[in-house]
This record gives sequence, C-alpha cells and structure tokens, in this order.
Amino acid sequence: MGLQIGLHILLVEDDAVLADGLLRALHAQDMTVQLVRDGLAADAALQRIASASGSAPSPVFDVVVLDIGLPGIDGFEVVRRLRARGGATPVLLLTARDAVEDRVRGLETGADDYLVKPFATAELVARIRALARRHAPLSSVLTLGRLSLDSATRRARIGEGVIDLSVREWGVLEYLLQHAGRVVSKQQIIDAILPWGDDVTPNAVEVYVSRLRLKLDGADVAIRTIRGFGYLLEALA
Repeated sequence: MGLQIGLHILLVEDDAVLADGLLRALHAQDMTVQLVRDGLAADAALQRIASASGSAPSPVFDVVVLDIGLPGIDGFEVVRRLRARGGATPVLLLTARDAVEDRVRGLETGADDYLVKPFATAELVARIRALARRHAPLSSVLTLGRLSLDSATRRARIGEGVIDLSVREWGVLEYLLQHAGRVVSKQQIIDAILPWGDDVTPNAVEVYVSRLRLKLDGADVAIRTIRGFGYLLEALA
C-alpha cells in the first residue's frame, strides 16, 4: 500500500459543511473517501473490515480521519473499539477541544495523530500522507520502463544503475511515477511535497523536472510538458 495515489480514507464528521469541504479537498488529492456522520456508523464500517479479514484485520482504509464529538458514540470510543479488535488502521483525530487532557486521552486510546479545529486543509492532507507512509509495508517498488523507485531503501535505479536524487527530486519523481500516464499540475506536485515546507514554488518544480529529465536518460521514460496543464510521465514506445 505505500503509494500516495489512491489512498482510501474513512472520514467521520457530523458537521455537514466541514464534511463537504473535506470531501472536495481529499478528492482533489486523488483520495477515495467514504463519509459517515456518526460514531456508530464508523464503528460498523470498521467492524465490517475486521469480519471480512479474519482474526487479524488488514486495513482496507489507509487512514481514518475521525472527529471526536460525534452522535452515537464519540471518537474516543470508536478508536478504543477498533484497537480492541486488533485493528491497526492509523487514526487522525479532529477536535475542537484544545485541552491537553483531550489530546492525551486520544493518543492513549490508540489514535496516531490529531488536529485541532480550525486547521489548514493542506496540513490535513500532509498528515494523512505521513500516516499512510508510516504504516505502509516496508517494500514498495514503483517501476516504469527501466526506471524503478524503492521507497524502503530510498533507491532509484535505471536497470541496475543507481540514480543520485536529492530529497525533492525524489519526491517529484515519486509523485510523477505514482501518476504515470496521467497529467498532473505543478500545484498537485507542490501539495504532494508540502511536508518539506511551504517554500516550493511552480518555478522550483520546473527546475526539479529539468534536472530529472537529465538524470532519466536511458530509463526509457519521458516527462512531457503539457502546456497549460502540467506534466505527464510515460514510458517510451
């Protein structure tokens, strides 16, 4: 599962306006989102995963984004029941409560991270991706043509040869490879590498792409510029 494209999110939020905004924001990041609006519905969705997976449930959802204040049962109880069943799906709590006791209780119950409302959508996306990466299996290799990226070893190769990439070059190439055959915008690339900071500009993305084109010589792939839209990584015929 270690890919950032196609992340499957369980969003548990009873505020209709906030839920709608989060749905649109996560869909824009190529995430599949199942929305439920109360704690009992969230618990039922997570129980279905467990019953379908046997005694050691594997997470069908990559991340659960869970409000604490919910009808039915609250977010704390949803997390407690999930962990009691042996579920390991990472949980990001959303809360309007800024008391230290609530944060501590959430983490001690089994949540992996939390955000206090109001929050920036970009930060939510970055935290979701970070949780998905942290809980992904160690082996995750992306390939196209003679190019391969191994996120476990952080090695990029053309055939048997290793390519020397900076951290940001790696991030741009990884995102392009995850979306191979699809056009991605500069802004989508910036959002994907947001955890490095907010100093990434469209001009910087152009520089990274230019460097990658030179380094990918012999990989039988090409990064094409689609004017007015963005970039397309594809295998050469």
